[in-house]
Amino acid sequence: RVDDLTFAYQGPVQGVNTPSLDAVASLDTLGNFYFISTRSYSTSLATIYSGQFSAGAVSSVALVPGVSQQMAGMVNFDAEISADGNTLWFVDSHFTNGAPDTADLVVAEKQGGGFVPRPDSATLLQNVNTAALEYAPSISVDGLELFFTRYDSTQAGSVPGIFRATRSTVNSAFDLPQRVAAATGFAEGPTLSADGHQLYFHKKVNGQFVIYRVAR
Repeated sequence: RVDDLTFAYQGPVQGVNTPSLDAVASLDTLGNFYFISTRSYSTSLATIYSGQFSAGAVSSVALVPGVSQQMAGMVNFDAEISADGNTLWFVDSHFTNGAPDTADLVVAEKQGGGFVPRPDSATLLQNVNTAALEYAPSISVDGLELFFTRYDSTQAGSVPGIFRATRSTVNSAFDLPQRVAAATGFAEGPTLSADGHQLYFHKKVNGQFVIYRVAR
């Protein structure tokens, strides 16, 4: 990072990239690196990996246990680790013919070397998850503000949009989300800065995806 709108490219992250899809990286303050990879889905039915990040490289890469439903067709295609490394936010999605027909957010807590979905995950996210596709979660450092993407693929002309939901405590349900008005058009994949003042996302402009930022 040079400033809010300028970043110096350092090259691919070493130790994680394969010929398969490797994407959606997130990092906690302890250097634990989480990402999505389809490299072993055909045999493991799991896609969320983690490793230890240092100096542009990741070591000890392994699947995160306790997250996958271990059902063919069910795919976790987005994930984000909380800043303290104790909470994992991810998507449970069912794929048909290579595309998701359902997608809902799930919250899991660290347990041993893996994560276990919270028993009250559905309740905490009851105002967030709908019949539309919800994905690409980004949680604030204090856990009280959630940004995500929603897309209703059944509506003609619909495009993905970024939504924001808040709650009063980390053990209470999120309120009804509101669309982020500043993120116009085809916008998805929000990432909130640590101070909560900057929201980065990608936007489709003239057939290309471009990174945008909006600020409070």
